[in-house]
Amino acid sequence: MVRRCNRTYLTGFEEFGSMRKRQVVVRRSEEPPARSVRNVKYGECQKNHAANVGGYAVDGCREFMASGDEGTDSALTCAACGCHRNFHKREVETETVSGCSSPTSSGT
Repeated sequence: MVRRCNRTYLTGFEEFGSMRKRQVVVRRSEEPPARSVRNVKYGECQKNHAANVGGYAVDGCREFMASGDEGTDSALTCAACGCHRNFHKREVETETVSGCSSPTSSGT
């Protein structure tokens, strides 16, 4: 059953046997949804090069630099230390951008 009530859509399932009634509420608005922009940067290398002997030693690589062009296998290898990109610390910056604009004043 779907009912429309002031831009709120209710969908639910009737009770059947021992099953419980479920209801989902989806609210729609006139303004465009906000979207988020993610910038991903890979920092220092965290690969433990002495793990096989029971120690801890990193190589000191401070930032991931791709060995090749985007979309190739070598783009996942660091040019500085030779490690895979997964060994480098992932730093994600998320920025929310809304689609609505503020009204402009004419200044008169």
